[in-house]
Amino acid sequence: MAVGLSACGQQADITQQASNKAESEELAKKPNILLILSDDHAWNDYGFMGHDIVKTPSLDKLAHQGATFKRAYVPTSLCRPSLATIATGLYAHQHGITGNDPSRELPGGKKGELYQQQRSEIIAKIDQVATLADLLKPEGYVSLQTGKWWEGSFSRGGFDEGMTRGFPKPGGRHGDDGLKIGRQGVDKITQFIDKVSAQDKPFFVWYAPFMPHSPHTPPERIYNKYKDKGLSESVAKYYAMIEWFDETNGEIFNHLEKRGLKEDTLIVYVSDNGWIANPSQTDRFLPKSKQSPNESGVRTPIMYSWPAKIDPQMRPELSSSIDIVPTILGAAGVDVPKGLPGINMIEQLTQEKPIKRDTIFGEGFAHDMDDINEPESTLLYRWVIHKNWKLIVSYDGKNVSYQKYHDQLTQKPRLFDLSKDEHEKNNLADQHPEIVEKLKQKLVQWYPLNNRKMVL
Repeated sequence: MAVGLSACGQQADITQQASNKAESEELAKKPNILLILSDDHAWNDYGFMGHDIVKTPSLDKLAHQGATFKRAYVPTSLCRPSLATIATGLYAHQHGITGNDPSRELPGGKKGELYQQQRSEIIAKIDQVATLADLLKPEGYVSLQTGKWWEGSFSRGGFDEGMTRGFPKPGGRHGDDGLKIGRQGVDKITQFIDKVSAQDKPFFVWYAPFMPHSPHTPPERIYNKYKDKGLSESVAKYYAMIEWFDETNGEIFNHLEKRGLKEDTLIVYVSDNGWIANPSQTDRFLPKSKQSPNESGVRTPIMYSWPAKIDPQMRPELSSSIDIVPTILGAAGVDVPKGLPGINMIEQLTQEKPIKRDTIFGEGFAHDMDDINEPESTLLYRWVIHKNWKLIVSYDGKNVSYQKYHDQLTQKPRLFDLSKDEHEKNNLADQHPEIVEKLKQKLVQWYPLNNRKMVL
């Protein structure tokens, strides 16, 4: 009888081993995922976007290896809501994280009890939605958070591992320990990649370094390349930060190639919002960039590189960061949840088919959240791009900070022909009132407002 049981046990072991092997082979078919987010990086400050000074050889190479959208956007040009959109695939008015902080006008100010309570309540909004890490987990993905992460501990974003401890831990506003990545090397990422790959499991890495974000403290060896080019100190340091950021990407790309993983890794690149360096003040930006609905606030290249599946292609269509979550899910063979506003573009990218969309939308809110459960309370802008036309409209939302960066809040609707005026110098609203009205209606159809009034 003992022999019979042993034979049965051996058969069970063989069956289990076969099952494990089959599971491992199935997981191996899924691409690894590396999501790269640069921070405060203007849309045209890349070599492949035509900049004649700043050097980005690693990103230039990536742009020409995969599918690159040069006309791509984030809906909201402020880091925290923009990152939350990239993590969830939802617009800011849907996930509810519309600003960076509670209102500084609360009783007791920033050090008051109510301010701290509302910080926790804003973070808790991430618990009410599914993140990309959450959605990939059932498919066997092991995930790592590094860099910028506002929503508490990495675990609240569904990550298996991470660097950010999060509020109320010291430095938990932007991402505490996570902000060391890039500036202090990328070993945390390369070691994680090696560990998970050795387990024959697919990985998902969130690489959102605090770069080129201020403080602009590039290494002297890089800064020296820019300081004698007739640039102000602040611009030279910002450009050097971009090259430093690009260098860190090259280290990760080289590691993937060395480990034989590049072919089956989907690399997605996006910037959270734009930046125009203030030439007279280091670490400061100018209006019409960060926090604004202008091109230098919301435009960014978006890239999808997956050598095994996606051939090199420069895509002419409009794209948005709301497409990143559904497209990654599509690549991983995960059903895209109903209600996500973006497009799963994986079929169009792998088969080089046209994307049937000619309109994208965006919204801008104040830096400080007034009523944290009513997104409209601090709505300052909405914008729509239809083909080559872009309309920006302002609203009467409450704004208690950074007023100098919102110099257009009291202005009437602005209309631009981006095919001729990508720097938005000529407002054509008076010449084309019929286009203004058509695009206003598209904004109403996107989602209607209950309380805010448009500035007319």
